[in-house]
Amino acid sequence: MDQQRDPVTAVGALGDELRRGMYGFIRRARRPVTRDEAAASVGISRKLAAFHLDKLVDVGLLRTRADAPGRVRTVGRAPKLYEPVPDQIHVSIPERRHELLAEILADAVLTETGERTARESAFEAADRRGNALGNADRDRHRPGRLGTERTLTLAAETLEDLGFEPERAAPALLLLRNCPFHPLAAKAPDLVCGINHRFLGGYLQGLGAADAATAVLQPEAGSCCVRLCAADVSGAGPDGAAAEQ
Repeated sequence: MDQQRDPVTAVGALGDELRRGMYGFIRRARRPVTRDEAAASVGISRKLAAFHLDKLVDVGLLRTRADAPGRVRTVGRAPKLYEPVPDQIHVSIPERRHELLAEILADAVLTETGERTARESAFEAADRRGNALGNADRDRHRPGRLGTERTLTLAAETLEDLGFEPERAAPALLLLRNCPFHPLAAKAPDLVCGINHRFLGGYLQGLGAADAATAVLQPEAGSCCVRLCAADVSGAGPDGAAAEQ
């Protein structure tokens, strides 16, 4: 079997903590990364980083390039840059959660009454599932009255486990860098993104944080279609910043 297409080999390469750390850093960077940057992200030498990065290239998780658009050229040889390979091997990093989507759709079918469209039933099922998850988090953490920043902190912990790859872009803005329902979302974006939106909105409602944060449907290539930000979006800055309640 071609090593570059072998998911078992790819997963095995990430068993090393340093490789896993650098791979995660490169994914989060959303741009090609140099060896020096990757080395600094895990606190090792450039030479050792090169060894581990080239291993990730060998198994097909990373690819290299000599230059990147927008990068300022320096005198001398251009540094080797590393970036994630697009989804060309069947390894889900982070994990895809198709079972969550399947459960929502199954719930929609089981509760359908004929008075609503299938789409409406799916959206309501997503809202219920998110609400239940938010309630469970509230019972577990007992956070009291929630402000925006604390809400997004709690949400990030839960959404990380669900494969959304949350990124705190600002104190009051949580971006979701991965769609756990991909590639299904690519086949039926209106339906799947709508389900995702209602699920996350239901989660905030169940958490008791609907006055502090909101789920905004804002599709962006390479990311989840939803982001979480301050509920009073009219009072937030362009980066989502808003005062803690």
